[in-house]
Amino acid sequence: MIIEKSSTWKDNFLERLENDGPWDRFTLYQMNAEVQKSKLITEFSGLQAPKFLKDLNILDHQLEVAQTVIEEMHGKAILADEVGLGKTIEAGLVLKEYLIRGLVKKALILVPASLLKQWVDELNKKFYIPAIGYKKKVAIDQYDVVVMSMDTAKKSPHREQIIEQDYDMIIIDEAHKLKNHKTQIYEFVQSIKKKFCLLLTATPIQNDIFEIFYLVSLLKPGHLGNYEAFQTAFSAKKRSFEQEEFLKELVNKVMIRNRRNDTGFDWTSRQVETFQIDFTEEERQVYDMLCELKNISSVFSGSFSMITLQKEMCSSKEATYLTLEKMKQKVVNPEEVAYIDEIINKLAALQINAKAEKTYEIVQNAGDDKVIIFTEYRSTQAYLQWYLHTKGITSVLFNGKFSKNKKDWMQQLFKDRAQVLIATESGGEGINLQFCHHVINYDLPWNPMKLEQRIGRVHRLGQEHDVQIYNLAIKNTIEDNILNLLNDKINVFEKVVGELDDILTKRA
Repeated sequence: MIIEKSSTWKDNFLERLENDGPWDRFTLYQMNAEVQKSKLITEFSGLQAPKFLKDLNILDHQLEVAQTVIEEMHGKAILADEVGLGKTIEAGLVLKEYLIRGLVKKALILVPASLLKQWVDELNKKFYIPAIGYKKKVAIDQYDVVVMSMDTAKKSPHREQIIEQDYDMIIIDEAHKLKNHKTQIYEFVQSIKKKFCLLLTATPIQNDIFEIFYLVSLLKPGHLGNYEAFQTAFSAKKRSFEQEEFLKELVNKVMIRNRRNDTGFDWTSRQVETFQIDFTEEERQVYDMLCELKNISSVFSGSFSMITLQKEMCSSKEATYLTLEKMKQKVVNPEEVAYIDEIINKLAALQINAKAEKTYEIVQNAGDDKVIIFTEYRSTQAYLQWYLHTKGITSVLFNGKFSKNKKDWMQQLFKDRAQVLIATESGGEGINLQFCHHVINYDLPWNPMKLEQRIGRVHRLGQEHDVQIYNLAIKNTIEDNILNLLNDKINVFEKVVGELDDILTKRA
């Protein structure tokens, strides 16, 4: 291929010189005039961004959120809409508005790694914001809008490079991952220089009330007092109805939360069933032997190791075996080793998984409908795929070890070919599966907001069916405790943040 310099521009330029023009086009002049006018806004009310986003379908509640953030919260807010209501669109609107007004030039968006490409695509294609996804050796000081994964940003040398910058705005998606001041990512975000800050999370309280304290303190230090004052006023033992209402009022000055019922859309409903399942006699025997381990071996005396084994036994013998073998390596007493070997032999002899049988029954009753199963363990995931295959049911796996391309491929296979998607917790974020409306929570997490994230994969804009949710728990095991704790945490969330859509069967 031969590449030559073009001299056309020179000929055209000489011709314009001789004829004294034309030097410009009226269309370009008009476009430039519009840009200049947009910068000469006489009052800071109303949004300019929608005029430049004609092809983007912006919903009323999203416009209201963006306007409230800018006019009342001065660019510092927690966007806490329920899952599926478009917090990314709201944040994009706010960023676009500030860019148009010339108040933001340099912005950093921190997101979970799995959502990085989605954010870059939406900013570029929907908002015409020239964002780049951070890769190694990218000079971040040379780009105005950078999207980066949280895990990358908090580590050297990226951390130091970011702290050196003066950002006009930072946006943090899935902001509940910041947790509290003891985490590396929270401390890092706190140290970033910023004028405006948006924290996106449908679940601002996951485990306890102090999580909302730390999120609010990132935006407005002192808004909820210092930690000691907050603890004195709002800890569970000292909190009264009046204090809860006062706290909610304070939080709402920096947080916007839309529920599905607030949007004016005709949402499908949720139908929740909790099945409490009996172990088989053989499974119960193994579970009781596992519980006895804490009295037999000091290796298993720690509450964490015992709780792990109990939860795994409620999931599958495969998950239990892997942990038991790993911990067995630390045991030196021959009698203790013999007891563990006896448990392992009984595990190997188990022929029936009561919870898996209930799962198969639910999938069967769903007919040809698609079903998502959530488990906490990859070994259980592999077992369930094998088990369903023996029953003639096609399934695909989805977990955090998969590359982005493989995750995309699994989603496509689920949509086009397989009836069941078996996902670990990583399937609870960043994927949209409105073509499915059956969710089986095979393993229950300690955190109710993880249940909400899971359900939110299917119960979102575009869902045309009522969503069927099935929570499975083994009777008279640690899963009874998990159900009780989940209900207690839901109660705390609703008192401070607001009502939550059904994720568990209501207690009497």
